Amino acid sequence: MIIRLLSAALVAGFLASVVATGLQLTLTSPLILQAETYEGEGAHAALTPSLDETSFAALIVPAHAHAHGEGGHDHGKADAWQPAPGLQRMAFTGLATLVGGVGYALLLAAVMLALRREPTPQGGLVVGIAGFLAVVLAPAIGLPPELPGMGAAPLVLRQSWWLMTVVATGLGLYLIAVRRVPLTILGGLVLIVAPHLAGAPQSIDTVSSQVPPATAAQFAARALAIGFVFWAVIGLAYGWAWGLFGREAGARANA
Repeated sequence: MIIRLLSAALVAGFLASVVATGLQLTLTSPLILQAETYEGEGAHAALTPSLDETSFAALIVPAHAHAHGEGGHDHGKADAWQPAPGLQRMAFTGLATLVGGVGYALLLAAVMLALRREPTPQGGLVVGIAGFLAVVLAPAIGLPPELPGMGAAPLVLRQSWWLMTVVATGLGLYLIAVRRVPLTILGGLVLIVAPHLAGAPQSIDTVSSQVPPATAAQFAARALAIGFVFWAVIGLAYGWAWGLFGREAGARANA
């Protein structure tokens, strides 16, 4: 069973990463390149460093890893390494998405196992959408996907709030959708709303971003749409791969 679970998760993560990387390179990478032109404009160079062409990875790495000076890429350091433009950056984008895809597919598999649900494409899609709501959409309400050249709060604060929001939203959805009694539904709603009442950490930068608001909004919308497709494909592919490996194991046993 473990081999079947791992195999199905690997297939689901790979397929989701292929689809998401293609969409990211087509829809969001051009916006990143456009926003990067604003980073070196005088005082605005102090704002968020380059995203290294991993805009989609920002949705699967806690709290958008393009931080200012706290673990992020620092253009001010001569020894700060970045993937070269072109094929190398595309390769690192795909690799980051693949790692995240497999990891989240394993998480989805663990959730379905804990819920004692037989994985199917339909069931996987439901859990995948729940994953999108908890991991992508809920945190994006307070910390929307950001382009290079945009201010942001310190990385540690954003990561902490991101993790709190993901856990609270996931537990809230479980209480509402699985337990489904008035008391647990109320508790689930409280958990989902609590991180937003506490408030996401905000930028302390006093310099205004030069990124056009329309470009930032377009990037956020596209990134969220890619996140939805990513999680939907993980769910569908995991359910499909689970059934496929099960049939193959049954055929070998009957041979």
